[in-house]
Amino acid sequence: MDILTVLPSDFGYVIFIYLYSWIMLTYLGVNVGAARKKYDVKYPTMYSDKEQVFNCIQRAHQNTLEVFPQWLVFQTIAALIYPLSASVLGAIWVTSRFSYAWGYYTGNPAKRMNGVYGYIGYFGVIILSISVALQLLEVF
Repeated sequence: MDILTVLPSDFGYVIFIYLYSWIMLTYLGVNVGAARKKYDVKYPTMYSDKEQVFNCIQRAHQNTLEVFPQWLVFQTIAALIYPLSASVLGAIWVTSRFSYAWGYYTGNPAKRMNGVYGYIGYFGVIILSISVALQLLEVF
C-alpha cells in the first residue's frame, strides 16, 4: 500500500504546517538560549529569581511545548478527513504562538494574550477530530 494513495491529496498542506510548527518551536527555543546568555541563567535552572523578562521568554516556550503534543494529535486526526480546513486552522494556531511569545517577551505576562486568537485553530482541530471520530463510529 502506497502512502500517497492512502492520504488525502491535500495532505501536503498539512505537512507544510508541521514544518511551520517546527520553525516556530525552533525560533522559541533559540530565543530561550539567547535569553539565557543575556540574563546569565545557567542550565539546569529553569527560571530566574532576578530576571522577569527571562522568565517570560522561558514560559512562552514552555507553554507552547506543553500544548504542542495535543495540538499535533488533533491536527493529524482532523487532517485525515479535512486536510485544507486543518491546514488553515493549524496555520492560525502556529501563527498565534508567535504573537503569544512576542507579547510575553515584553516582560508583561498579560501581553501574552496577543495570541488568544490561536484558540480558533486549537479548538477548530479538536472539533474536526470529534467529527472524524463520529464518522468512524458511523454516528453521522
